[in-house]
Amino acid sequence: MLQHLVLVALGKYSPRLVEELTKAILDCSCSISDCRISILSDECTLLMKISGTWDAVAKFEDSLPNMATRLDLSIKSNRTQMPKANSGLMPYAIDAVCSDRPGVVHDLAKFMANNELQIQDLYTNTYQAANTGTQMFSVHMTINIPADTAISVVRNDFMDFCDRLNLDAIMEPVK
Repeated sequence: MLQHLVLVALGKYSPRLVEELTKAILDCSCSISDCRISILSDECTLLMKISGTWDAVAKFEDSLPNMATRLDLSIKSNRTQMPKANSGLMPYAIDAVCSDRPGVVHDLAKFMANNELQIQDLYTNTYQAANTGTQMFSVHMTINIPADTAISVVRNDFMDFCDRLNLDAIMEPVK
């Protein structure tokens, strides 16, 4: 039976960082089931779900303190279980853009929580508008909507919410 470990690492980016971390995973006979890597300023963030036999995952866990020192990383890990398949959820993608201002992510998270919608993934970035130089904010989210929820009601409520916040948004099923 496969064991699963979620790993979060933060450190200064170097071109060898990902190669060395993935080599350590491979050397312990584990594999990467899911992964997100992002460079923010000069910091590299890694979020991975590692899978392997019980002894392989334990071997990898034992190597983490030495690896953290050697690669100058902050590493946190937790054992986890595979989620139970839930056919009662429908995945939807949301893309929204607005002028950059504090609180947009909080407002979106509050809307999702108030409507009992699960945020699966969330990515944001800021950029300058090409013609005006205005600082802009964009967000991409994948959410899960309970299958017994009326999609038209959620979509209408979400679009009204976005109109009130002056967010230009779309919401569509993940294909």
